[in-house]
Amino acid sequence: MKTTKEISRKKLLGIAGLGWMFDAMDVGILSFIIAALQKEWNLTTSEMGWIGSVNSIGMAVGALVFGLMADRVGRKRVFIITLLLFSVGSGLSAFTTSLALFLILRFIIGMGLGGELPVASTLVSESVPAHERGRVVVLLESFWAGGWLIAALISYFVIPSYGWQAALLLSALPAFYALYLRMKLPDSPRFQAINVSKQKESPLKKIAKVWAKPYVKQTIMLWILWFCVVFSYYGMFLWLPSVMVMKGFSLIKSFQYVLIMTLAQLPGYFLAAYLIERAGRKFVLITFLVGTAVSAYFFGNAETLPLLLTSGIFLSFFNLGAWGALYAYTPEHYPTEVRGTGSGLAASFGRVGGILGPLTVGYLVTADVPIHTIFFIFAVSILIGALAVLLLGEETKQKELV
Repeated sequence: MKTTKEISRKKLLGIAGLGWMFDAMDVGILSFIIAALQKEWNLTTSEMGWIGSVNSIGMAVGALVFGLMADRVGRKRVFIITLLLFSVGSGLSAFTTSLALFLILRFIIGMGLGGELPVASTLVSESVPAHERGRVVVLLESFWAGGWLIAALISYFVIPSYGWQAALLLSALPAFYALYLRMKLPDSPRFQAINVSKQKESPLKKIAKVWAKPYVKQTIMLWILWFCVVFSYYGMFLWLPSVMVMKGFSLIKSFQYVLIMTLAQLPGYFLAAYLIERAGRKFVLITFLVGTAVSAYFFGNAETLPLLLTSGIFLSFFNLGAWGALYAYTPEHYPTEVRGTGSGLAASFGRVGGILGPLTVGYLVTADVPIHTIFFIFAVSILIGALAVLLLGEETKQKELV
């Protein structure tokens, strides 16, 4: 018979995971919508790059603002605010007819998304025991793969027949249900237990604590890691359907092939969840990041469909497994009173990479730089992140949070 704690833990994972899944649907659908908008609005490759980058600018601002807010007013309240921002912005963007308005709404959506992800992982980290914390947070991140899979299915079946507007509406409406469920969620027990005076410390004081001597080494490591992972992820994955088109496939075929690649995300998460409490955070991060770098290199150089699909499948498998470990690893480096701030700052700096990644692809493609050179740049970036973990990272497996 299940205990009350087991049931509430599963409820927490389900409710947090639903919001995570709808966020992933939006990011996933955006990668397909960029390819569709290019044809409908006659966008240049630079303009296509800006769509992804504006989304990441919003995420950078959201991670910083809402990370600080989470340490002041609580994880649950910020959890609700960020999902509301995302849901409303996503729904409204379905009715835009100009690139300028679409970019403004993508900024708002990005703020909600960028704020929610680190706060969600912080809330879940603080609500489960140390011996299963890593596994549960990676399982939370696995909802991202479910969202991408749904996004790929919607894009494949809906966009060609009903347009990108219908796809955006489909991604926004279910998020309101997750919002309803989230209102009944209790706040983090660790946040509720800390001294009120620590909750009300100024944002500048909290930022200073993150860079204080006890945490400076892990803060430097996390900022490098987040930048490299986000730079490469948004550079590669937001452009995947468009890259397939550049390699000579039709829009429909590119959607189909990306759908196949997306399926590989789930086993990547599950293997990371299995290994993270056995082999440790550092082992999982380094192994999966190196796997991502090798896959990115082969994907960029692939000339045949079998090699393209195989390397794309491994790219999804390793990259998303690394993401799961990243979200488990980050909150474990800070005490409760600055955990939201520390996680939010790392994610916010990472989002600078998310701004530069899509723009880099857009400008390099415009300059006729070969696809294999672009993906080599991303492979090197990922290896730098792995090196930062190897040299500066501390193992936090089964570490008790304070």
